[in-house]
Amino acid sequence: MSVVIQGGPPVNRSQVTAQIGRIFGSPYFCDSPTLQKLLTYLVEQALEGHEVHIHVPAGAIPKDGPSAGVTMVTAIASLLTGRPVKSTIGMTGEVTLQGRVLPIGGLKQKVLAAHAAGLTEVILPERNRYDLDDVPAEIRDTMRFHIAGSVDQVLELALEPRGALANAA
Repeated sequence: MSVVIQGGPPVNRSQVTAQIGRIFGSPYFCDSPTLQKLLTYLVEQALEGHEVHIHVPAGAIPKDGPSAGVTMVTAIASLLTGRPVKSTIGMTGEVTLQGRVLPIGGLKQKVLAAHAAGLTEVILPERNRYDLDDVPAEIRDTMRFHIAGSVDQVLELALEPRGALANAA
């Protein structure tokens, strides 16, 4: 499942589009003001009135929603810090309010999908470490796996270093 997030010029609004309601499916997350409150805070406080647009493209399935917690947090952190997400990396894991990364189901299928998409690295929850044994050896041998127990670890692994684009120019 991919997540697209972008900021725009000041308009004091936030927007969530496409499949997010169907994918996350949780009334607490989507149908209540929870996500809207988070976006409103980001727009008003952190982004000083700039537009925030989160888009979950079609193609994801509802059971994937909670596993995208680290992806959503990483996308928002990327927007706020201006540090792009590494283009070769995928990630999966639920996130607690305390920033812990929780295990997910279906790791084998998620790794196979990341491989099929051309990704070479995957960040996965610490408690899913032993589920890698279910991934075929020929796939495991062509990919690099990073184990994360906290959002801090995920962000360190997923985001390009500060100034990486400036240094490349």
